[in-house]
Amino acid sequence: MGAADAVRRVATKGAGAFVEDSKRTEALVVTVDGMIWSGCSNGLLVQWDSNGNRLQDFHLHPCAVQSFCTYGSRIWVGYVSGMVQVLDLEGNLIAGWVAHSSPVIKLVVGAGYVFSLAIHGGLRGWNITSPGPIDNILRSELAGKELMYTRRENVKILVGTWNVGQRAASHDSLMSWLGSTVSDVGIVVVGLQEVEMGAGFLAMSAAKETVGLEGSSIGQWWQDTIGKTLDEGSAFERVGSRQLAGLLIAIWVRKDLRTHVGDLDVAAVACGLGRAIGNKGGVGLRLRVHDRIMCFVNCHFAAHLEAVNRRNADFDHIFRTMVFSRSSNLLNTAAAGVSSSVQTLRGTNIPGINPEEGKPELAEADMVTFLGDFNYRLFGISYDEARDFVSQRCFDWLREKDQLRAEMEAGKVFQGFREALIRFPPTYKFERGKAGLGGYDSGEKKRIPAWCDRILCRDNRPASVSECSLECPVVSSILQYEACMDVTESDHKPVRCKFNVEIAHVDRSVRRQEFGKIIKSNDQINSLLEDFRYIPETVVSTSSIILQNQDTSILRITNKSGKDKVIFQIVCEGQSSIEEDEQTSDYHPRGSFGFPHWLEVTPAAGIIKPDQFVEIAIHNEEFRTLEDFVDGVPQSWWNEDTRDKELIFLVNVRGSYSIETRSHRVRVRHCFSTKTVCIDSKTNSSKRTQGSSHHRSGLRNVGSASDMADDLRSLRGP
Repeated sequence: MGAADAVRRVATKGAGAFVEDSKRTEALVVTVDGMIWSGCSNGLLVQWDSNGNRLQDFHLHPCAVQSFCTYGSRIWVGYVSGMVQVLDLEGNLIAGWVAHSSPVIKLVVGAGYVFSLAIHGGLRGWNITSPGPIDNILRSELAGKELMYTRRENVKILVGTWNVGQRAASHDSLMSWLGSTVSDVGIVVVGLQEVEMGAGFLAMSAAKETVGLEGSSIGQWWQDTIGKTLDEGSAFERVGSRQLAGLLIAIWVRKDLRTHVGDLDVAAVACGLGRAIGNKGGVGLRLRVHDRIMCFVNCHFAAHLEAVNRRNADFDHIFRTMVFSRSSNLLNTAAAGVSSSVQTLRGTNIPGINPEEGKPELAEADMVTFLGDFNYRLFGISYDEARDFVSQRCFDWLREKDQLRAEMEAGKVFQGFREALIRFPPTYKFERGKAGLGGYDSGEKKRIPAWCDRILCRDNRPASVSECSLECPVVSSILQYEACMDVTESDHKPVRCKFNVEIAHVDRSVRRQEFGKIIKSNDQINSLLEDFRYIPETVVSTSSIILQNQDTSILRITNKSGKDKVIFQIVCEGQSSIEEDEQTSDYHPRGSFGFPHWLEVTPAAGIIKPDQFVEIAIHNEEFRTLEDFVDGVPQSWWNEDTRDKELIFLVNVRGSYSIETRSHRVRVRHCFSTKTVCIDSKTNSSKRTQGSSHHRSGLRNVGSASDMADDLRSLRGP
């Protein structure tokens, strides 16, 4: 079976392709040892032999495979999560890193580097020898120059949360909550709960989520209305949003900061009935600010005083299972030519991904902010006692009765998060339309006032005194944490928190210059690069081959090195026709391996061990049946080009870690079968076999190089 047939067989047969979406084949690559690797939409890697037989399965990452490339004895794999992994030819994982914040749709090798292209257009390069000793030297040298390329920025972020209770808000209320405090703010994040409720709406919302739809007209009204409050279009730009049933989160960025903000992803996790209904749950936004990842998650946890454990479980479920992806609005505009596994990577139910395996995505962010109606109540206190303490503004004693504070101190929830000291009255429950502290619920149920509406944050700091640096790149401090008690549309009061965020990031142009200086001046690196330029001594048995119909010539490639493998690849540089006067017409380059249909080269690529050789079968096959011949002459000879053909082969060889290649040129001449050809043994010194075709499906080590010295000398000629 030819390589093309094997690849076609793998593409249609492999891993249930086109049968199960979660096992669909997304990418293929052929390695130098003749194996075929396929990557599936569930992250499965499958190794096949050159006949399309399945050999081994590997599952090294839970996300969909998007791209492959190979060079020498290494394979690079790009995933929909932005991860790039390096494998050896046996499938062992050498290294892996997050290359991009979005799917890696293309990997290519060139100029000693592997380049990765992300779906958002980001392009990055990785040294082909990485990971390796050069990386350690560069890391150490660059660390000593850190002050030269480190830049620090300050960004103020306003985060607001409000359970709106299915009510609309007036312009004055939104100005009191948000508009009055945004003059020095660069980013505004708003989370709303109970934008819209009701059994019918929740059921419809759940159904829409299953087909990748989100949002509602009321949710859009809230975004537009808040946008007007923030002077959207003039001062701020709306960057993105995500709605899950009654939960809505949206983000605005000041225009002069917009160029430093990008890569917006969204997520949603339902915590309602059966973990499927969005009346409770979380919606999240993830974005890059000055090259640092920030996540904002708007939540609505389980209600009622006694449901503390359920609230803790809601947080844990959201934190562990939230998986970010491109917004459906962005995907709809950029879906052409993009793998369907990228488009289906949305929100709650993602085929082939088990987010509970490995590290949660939220844990990878530099800064995570949770906001929302967490529903934690006051315990061990009566309604009247709570009202008395609130009226006297004795918040210190009330905080001792706060369920959330007690659960955090016990390490049961929001581990690693911090909250500013609460100096405002409990934000729940109020009678709508009543201002002031007299507006607390006085009905039959008399719900005990509580701080249900909260904003908590975690940054890079291992301790509260850490300074901002590249090791601790995001350090936040809280400037303001308060409730807007004059807003009366809902039974909850809106809460806002203003952060001052210090961000340390790399000036890439400066670091690139320092990187170049180190590469040029470091003697140890230059010595290692010389080693990577080493190409083992290789002997090719002939430089000229003549074939007629059904001929097979054997070309030997010998690795004379006693210490390193040789990786070879044979390609066709060009083809020409021989005129009657024996003059050669211009050579026409050919794509890919470039072999014409009448020629088989087996194997065209492979690996040769030290002091070993491999035999390459070069076979002429005109693919005629017996009925096509009369007295040995093709019946359609008058329609065919009967001129001789000449090819130029390039036998490209390199070492197992070489970044350079050496080429041996071999001329292959095909003489038309009706002609009588005189073959000069001096010009065609390769072995030939006539008659039936002689195929070899793989590498065959015949003996050691020293055993064949005399034979090679005769093959190479005088």
